[in-house]
Amino acid sequence: MHAPSNLRAPSSSLALGLARFARGLTLESLPATVREKSLLHIIDAIGLGIAAHQFDFSGPGLAGIRAAGAPGDATVIGGGPALSPRDAAMANGYLMHGLDFDDTHPGAIVHPSVACLPAALALAETRGMRWGDLLTAYAIGMETAIRLGRSVKGGFHHGGYHATGVVSHFSSALVAGKLLGLSEDQLVAAQGIAASTASGVQVFLEDGAWTKRLHPGWGAFAGITAAQMAQAGFFGPRRPYEGQFGLYETHMQARADQVDADSVISALGHEWTLLETSIKPYPVCHFIHGCAEAALRLQATIQDAGRIRSVACELPAPTLPIVAEPAHIKTRPRSDYDAKFSVQFVVAACLALGRFTLHELAPARLGDPELLSLAGRTTCRAQEVTAFPKYFSGAVTVTLHDGTQLREAVPINLGSGDRALRQADIVDKFRANAGLTLPEVRTTLILDAFLSAEPSTPVRDLTKLLA
Repeated sequence: MHAPSNLRAPSSSLALGLARFARGLTLESLPATVREKSLLHIIDAIGLGIAAHQFDFSGPGLAGIRAAGAPGDATVIGGGPALSPRDAAMANGYLMHGLDFDDTHPGAIVHPSVACLPAALALAETRGMRWGDLLTAYAIGMETAIRLGRSVKGGFHHGGYHATGVVSHFSSALVAGKLLGLSEDQLVAAQGIAASTASGVQVFLEDGAWTKRLHPGWGAFAGITAAQMAQAGFFGPRRPYEGQFGLYETHMQARADQVDADSVISALGHEWTLLETSIKPYPVCHFIHGCAEAALRLQATIQDAGRIRSVACELPAPTLPIVAEPAHIKTRPRSDYDAKFSVQFVVAACLALGRFTLHELAPARLGDPELLSLAGRTTCRAQEVTAFPKYFSGAVTVTLHDGTQLREAVPINLGSGDRALRQADIVDKFRANAGLTLPEVRTTLILDAFLSAEPSTPVRDLTKLLA
């Protein structure tokens, strides 16, 4: 027998509120700050999509997508034959998120750009649309992904779901629906259809599997499908979020009473949550960033990691099961993905090397005896004072062989709040990432084209540079 839901019902339909927002939003109604920040986040995501081709996961993933997909005229970032829009969106979502170096909204704990940009790029390109059209659709997708993630207060992760994998289906459906010109009722139907595909379990944490990388691309594929089915007249549920057996009840279950459903549409179009989104300075899970920065500060003082007897890390309690446990796996990562979700390994590398870049995820580093030894001497505990999930805080205490103890705490992680990365930092990050695959002249050409794009610039003029 089904137990009654303990969800606090929203004051009005969430799907309808999001549909009206998507239907009515214009480029002219976007504040300048939203346009400017959107551009930087799009550039960041594209650089990551280019860089992903240098890593072993890209080949098998793209081969599988191509084998199951169809040729078309939508660009795959980094090259290869063009695909149908749905398949290109899946491929690009896979590439942009594959390095786990993409942006994160701290309160929502979602990667919002990869939850909406792949669908926006593929459809805006193939439908002959303009940069202004893409920016508008992107803003719709960002607000949708962030607000849905934020409304559950981390609840998707606690229930074993990858939040980005869940929300990307809805954000992509609205992005696609906007670019396809869907009516209000069709936009509601598209969200209802997306509710039947929205998932993404976190079982990849057991063995470092590659499935998390696929989640936002799969959301883009499903979202485009949902929008096109709604356009064709397919009848979708009208209450996909708050309805009986809807998203909140099925995915949150006993935690459904914690959902703030009204926050999804509160001040929608007036308060822009995408402005709170952080761009990562380190290519690891955002939960680790506070500890990584603290370790880098300590390394500048200690210099020689051989002086270290033990390390103690403090992190927000809800993050420990994801990045610190079980310790016997986290201290000996078997893959780059294991390493990205191991605070012990990341902190050890920061203390030993004074940096953490994509190069620290190479197989030689993962097997480095010095790093593994130091990771094995690293323990983790819950941080007593933290502003999580608004910020990804962390602290590291190092005990030296002579008994000296040194401690650094980072209450606001680099990239968030007042410590947001500047345009120059994001451009440097793009150059470093794209430069793994492309010559400098091509990297500069892409940067210049996006930074100088006007609302009337054809999206195809930009995407052809990415092929």
